[in-house]
Amino acid sequence: MPKNGAKLALALALCATPLLAACSGTSAGSDAKEVTVYSADGLKGEKGDGWYDKTFKDFQQQTGIKVNYVEGGSGEVVQRALREKSNPQADVLVTLPPFIQQADGKGLLQKYAPQGSDQVGGADKGSDGTWTSVVNNYFGFIYNKKELKQAPTTWEQLLDGSYKNKLQYSTPGVAGDGTAVLIKAMHDFGGKDAALAYLNKLQANNVGPSASTGKLAPKVDKGELHVANGDVQMNYAQSKTMPNLGIWFPAGQGGKPTTFALPYAAGLVTKAPHSDNGKKLLDFMLSQQAQQEVSEIGGGFSARQDVKAVDANAVALTKIMNGVEVFEPDWADIEKNLTSYVEDWKSATGS
Repeated sequence: MPKNGAKLALALALCATPLLAACSGTSAGSDAKEVTVYSADGLKGEKGDGWYDKTFKDFQQQTGIKVNYVEGGSGEVVQRALREKSNPQADVLVTLPPFIQQADGKGLLQKYAPQGSDQVGGADKGSDGTWTSVVNNYFGFIYNKKELKQAPTTWEQLLDGSYKNKLQYSTPGVAGDGTAVLIKAMHDFGGKDAALAYLNKLQANNVGPSASTGKLAPKVDKGELHVANGDVQMNYAQSKTMPNLGIWFPAGQGGKPTTFALPYAAGLVTKAPHSDNGKKLLDFMLSQQAQQEVSEIGGGFSARQDVKAVDANAVALTKIMNGVEVFEPDWADIEKNLTSYVEDWKSATGS
């Protein structure tokens, strides 16, 4: 999902200055007609045609509230919010697991159940009521359909010498999709040690670290890379303008391709400067109207169980997921041990 890029783009909608504090109207006044969103990338279109673009535009038209948008990597937006904890600048935080759990654990989120959140599955929202998925998504890999006659099927295939300097994955601990590589490998190989031993071998072919997952797709499409990591929503949306992208899922120990849900999860920031506006935006993002457009416009999966999309994108996405085994990571364990897991990955790969 341009989804988990890690470089802060500071794409402030309707605000030209790169410094958030310099935007007009950033006072904490409850009557201010603005709301600031810190978000992992992937839902905003490069040409203004993404789900965020449509949703934020509709929201402003209906409420008169302007959306200031700040984009970064999944871990990066959390770290930014953490640095600002004593003087919050964001109202809404949107990021991926395990970073949404990390944000919750650090006290960055306050309890709020948006309208419609009762239709979101229990695994897709915080048990303490601090966050709710707004767009569902799944982790995946991409390959160049022109350079490779067919997609790889296993992790082991990626160790072949033909992938040397033609393979790259984003950095665990920085990018959400990069962290997902580690999570999936730990699941598929049956534990951390086996996963790290494999990723150590994979370094022989790996181009090197990448803070941005979203920037890998153009490289794959051009043939600079043959394989990279990503996620279904982001890569499916990108494939509309990058025709050589194909989505695949490495097989686990049982021989079946596996993945896990990697939703865009949103929460209201603790002591948000425009808390009421943040609540209104969360309500709007989970509304029937906005959720019906998740697949049609965003190329993702609705977070609401009562929204049944039947558009062409929804049909194609269902086909992509057909036959893929979806497992549920132990997010409590990952949130607790994420730092040590990332440090172990660095040691194992020399990164």
